[in-house]
Amino acid sequence: MVEAICVECGATIPLSAGLVLGEILPCPECAVELEVTSINPVQVSLAPEVEEDWGE
Repeated sequence: MVEAICVECGATIPLSAGLVLGEILPCPECAVELEVTSINPVQVSLAPEVEEDWGE
């Protein structure tokens, strides 16, 4: 089984075999959104905040 470590709380996150670069995953412990930044080895980082553009 492939696993990643949450960069926010340190929880172990089990990952599926079909992992995709750039995929957004929620941490099961702290609910922060993480982005897959590397497949081999698996690495995650905090997902960028999506800002509202208010129609601009």
